[in-house]
Order: sequence, then C-alpha cells, then structure tokens
Amino acid sequence: MKLLAVDSSGLVASVAVITEEALLAEYTVNYKKTHSQTLLPMLNEITAMIELDLSEIDGIAVVAGPGSFTGLRIGSATVKGLGMALSKPIIPVPTVDSLAYNLYGTDKIICPMMDARRNQVYTGLYEFTGDNQFHILSEQKAVSVEEIIREINGYGREVIFLGDGVSVYKEMIMEKTKVKFTFAPPHMNRQRAGAVGALGLIYYKENKLETASEHEPVYLRLSQAERERNERLS
Repeated sequence: MKLLAVDSSGLVASVAVITEEALLAEYTVNYKKTHSQTLLPMLNEITAMIELDLSEIDGIAVVAGPGSFTGLRIGSATVKGLGMALSKPIIPVPTVDSLAYNLYGTDKIICPMMDARRNQVYTGLYEFTGDNQFHILSEQKAVSVEEIIREINGYGREVIFLGDGVSVYKEMIMEKTKVKFTFAPPHMNRQRAGAVGALGLIYYKENKLETASEHEPVYLRLSQAERERNERLS
C-alpha cells in the first residue's frame, strides 16, 4: 500500500509518500510562506525525486483539523482536487492525533498543544500501551491551557508536551503542571506528514475513508469572521 500524506494545519507545510515498509519521501517547511505557495511545488518535488506516478497511490491521508482555518481550507482543496482527478479515497486524520503520533513508543502521556488564539489550545491526551497501540485518553478539543493541565495533573503520570502552543504558554505549563514533564525535541515537536501517513495506513485498513467530494475540514471552533458576525448580530 502506498499513500500520499498532506499536512497544512498550522505554520508547517508538509507532504510525504509512505508505504507499509518505509517513508519514501517527506518535504517539510516551517517558514512564513502561505500553503498555497508551497504545497503543490513540494508535492511536485517529491514525486519527481522518487519517480512516482500519482496514479500508483492507494489513497491520500490529510490532516482534517483542527488548526489554521486558511491552512485547512488550502489542504482540503488540494487533496479534494487530487482525489477527484485520480479517483482515490481520502483518509482524514485528526490534527492533534497526528501530532501525538510523532512520539510513537513513548511510555509518557503525550499532550500536543496547538495555539488556537483567544487563550485556548487545540489539544488532547494520548498514550502508547505496552504493545505500542495508540490510545486516545482525551479526544482533541479546544480548551484553555489551565483546563488541559488540570486534566493532566489528575492522571498523576509523567507527560511530554509538543506543538507550537508550547512556546506560547511555556511559563504557564511550567508553573501549573504538578507531575513530572518534558518537552519534545525540535525534530519531533511540530506537524509532519510522515506521521499523518503512518496513521493513515492504519485508518485505511480500518476503512476510515471518505470520497473526495465528501471530505470537509473539522474546525472545532467558528472562524474569527464568523465570531465577529455573530457578535454584531447579538
């Protein structure tokens, strides 16, 4: 099985091609360029480098949200177009789940944090069981940092934090976390399409698929424009 994987949920843009045996290619950029400028050139680059005809892939794994509204829309439009053109299924992967999967095999609780603005983070809690099965302790959600830390403290276990929200709220994390904690190193603390693809392989076998026309991002919150509109109407 061979999957294309795409992540445009945050500042990071990442594209990968993965099989059950190997990560064949991954192109990840964490720089201030819009995903509309980067995703297709990155895709063209890796397919050329590994001499891949996209008709050979079995499906497209994509981060389905939450995250940047603009980034998610660009990623969704990209994979919907490819899926329709290639007649390939879409495998939607929750953003926070894919971030946690970067830390495969750790015995710690995993707490990804993406900055959601307005004093909130997109977060959840995860673990790998003794046989390295990925287990969701608390599903992805948009909450305050204080709320997720209270939840962490309730488990009484060591936790590892990752994601772009960590740098924003690091002082609060250090002050309020009462259990032992660490921060993921730089090569593992941001979105990676390789992790999206690895989870996508699992979900493909579990038949967690959508058609390209069915796929829509999961935002969890209203956009700023929608919030402002509702405030004006209230």
